Amino acid sequence: MPDDDTPQKAANPGIFYYNHKQTASESYFFHAHHGIELLYVYTGQGEIMLDNRTFALEPGTLVWFQPYQMHRVEVPPHNGLYTRSVLTFDPHLLEPYLVPFPELKLYFQWIWRGGMPQQIYKLNPDSRVIGLLDELYEEMNQDLNGTEENRALLLLLLLRQLKREVLPALPAGSHPSPRMQRYMESMTEWLERHYQEPFSLDGMANELHLSPYHVSHLFKQNTGITISRYLTLRRIREACFLLANTAKPVHEIAWLVGRFNSAYFCKIFKENKGLSPENYRKAYRENRR
Repeated sequence: MPDDDTPQKAANPGIFYYNHKQTASESYFFHAHHGIELLYVYTGQGEIMLDNRTFALEPGTLVWFQPYQMHRVEVPPHNGLYTRSVLTFDPHLLEPYLVPFPELKLYFQWIWRGGMPQQIYKLNPDSRVIGLLDELYEEMNQDLNGTEENRALLLLLLLRQLKREVLPALPAGSHPSPRMQRYMESMTEWLERHYQEPFSLDGMANELHLSPYHVSHLFKQNTGITISRYLTLRRIREACFLLANTAKPVHEIAWLVGRFNSAYFCKIFKENKGLSPENYRKAYRENRR
């Protein structure tokens, strides 16, 4: 039986969409979402391909997918029933609710837009995250007419627990001061405004009133990757959006996301996604039907 991601019982639409403990006899599913997806596996064994890497999938596996990140789940029928919960949401809708929580907001922006060193985790059976997934389902079914605010608060609670327990996206032991948080917000906001242009470290440093050395050092210290790597990932993500949602030719997308020529853009895209831009577009659209 193919896995078509049809919910057995889903929370009502709103800020997120949640399918709790779906079960299938097997799964061969290749797709990507325009939003963030959180997958947790209760039973079943197989493999998951994430971009151009393959990982084992087994009970207790938690996976955090960033927007437009192509992935394939393969659970053969002889490996037992495949049971999982899938939570998907648009990060733009959650972002306004994070304004009162600057540290959590910075963390969320990183696991949404940044270069996470790890996206697949093994949870302990007594993990609070598993309990929160159950509570999320119970709350949504008890409050069928709940407001978007209530749903956002549930997501914030889950995000806080992920930050505490599971997703070590920022360097271990990194607890930025309020001043450092402001610097990091300024840096990421600057990069968001200018990622489509040729990068100028001096231009960024001048606008932020820091030396080029301090900009590079602080960014790497607080994110674990270089500005150059962050920009590559940001540009690739934008390219995925354009490939999935527009008919723009590849050469035009290459120019729009970073002023690249087509050959160089195709090279870095395949290095990061494991597919050429044309094959990514084809795969995304075929699996959205």
